[in-house]
Amino acid sequence: MRHETDPKALLRGVGLRVTAPRVAVLNAVTAQPHSDVEDIATWVRSELGSVSTQAVYDVLKACTAAGLLRRIEPAGSPTRFEARTGDNHHHLVCRSCAAVVDVDCAVGHAPCLEPSNNHGFAVDEAEVVFWGLCEKCTPAPATAP
Repeated sequence: MRHETDPKALLRGVGLRVTAPRVAVLNAVTAQPHSDVEDIATWVRSELGSVSTQAVYDVLKACTAAGLLRRIEPAGSPTRFEARTGDNHHHLVCRSCAAVVDVDCAVGHAPCLEPSNNHGFAVDEAEVVFWGLCEKCTPAPATAP
């Protein structure tokens, strides 16, 4: 997991040019973890003015490829991005409101799970998504009259 938080230093550290859209995208994803592209683009436009959605996609692709961002794709949800990388954490997803939260690796060493048969793969990461209802969406227990 990275410890540097300055977006300019992060970009320089992975050999990417420092540009206003890249800094704004990193700031957006850091401020709003698990955001989708539309939410990120809205944030970036509020900071910089007119920026195309394609430019936001391009920045997300470059920053993900460089390891600055992580792309997650919960089934039935739009692709989301987060700045927490490199620690093999997992996610909880609410089936009702689609809220996404981080959950640390529960047991053992990364990749947290070992397949029963690795079929010759050198496994270096496991992706686990826990599904359920968040606290806001869980119905209150019925009380007896």
